[in-house]
Amino acid sequence: MSLPAERLLKVAAPVVVGLLLLATWQLLVGVLGVAPSTVPSPAAIAQQLVANAGSIVEQSWITGGNALIGLLVGSLLAIALAGLAARFAPVSGMVAPIVAAIAVVPIVSLTPILNTMLGASSQSGRQLIAAIAAFVPVFVNVLRGLRQTRPVHRDLFLASAATGAQTFRKLTLPTALPHLMTGLRIASSVAVISALVAEYFGGPADGIGTAIAATAKTGRAALAWGYVAAAIAIGLAFFLVTLLLERVVSRHRPPG
Repeated sequence: MSLPAERLLKVAAPVVVGLLLLATWQLLVGVLGVAPSTVPSPAAIAQQLVANAGSIVEQSWITGGNALIGLLVGSLLAIALAGLAARFAPVSGMVAPIVAAIAVVPIVSLTPILNTMLGASSQSGRQLIAAIAAFVPVFVNVLRGLRQTRPVHRDLFLASAATGAQTFRKLTLPTALPHLMTGLRIASSVAVISALVAEYFGGPADGIGTAIAATAKTGRAALAWGYVAAAIAIGLAFFLVTLLLERVVSRHRPPG
């Protein structure tokens, strides 16, 4: 199979599977009437998406913005601390237990605390939740990447009288980049999920998570699923952007 055909198959296969699932869903719910009040048909959800497009887009921007700010803040902090941990062993010993503790903290328990601390009318608590969630995968992957350089390569740079900055720019950074991109790809999805959870459990009366909770409680199942579809679209957008960025970086990365 040629390379273009393989790429087309990779794109077409999930699309076909998705269409088949939607067709089955529509058949079971829309035609056969299986639990229509609990699980609306795709046609009913699409109708609500069109009818409430303005509100859904507005709430999506809020959730996407919270997730993006959290992703950027968490990733920058993770990269900085990973660099210090890779350079100084005492820093690594101090940061490691903190990262382990952050990794197991339930987001649900942090949300009301941060909302109270930062103000129930502020988006800062939600953004901080997304930043905390994004921090861990980026830190772990970047630290692993910074430690992947081989001693023989470092000795070669040392024998060539390369400075520390040159060694970092020409050896350490290119070696760590694939790990950084992997961490960002994981963190992008985690940041969106965390922002949604933070919106669901309090804070300002906006965002996709809040809209899902409000519409579900009032029995508007089709509209609630419409907001769920918007949340899925946000997550896919973040994932695809980071995946594209990862491919661009790997394409321009010099062969090692």
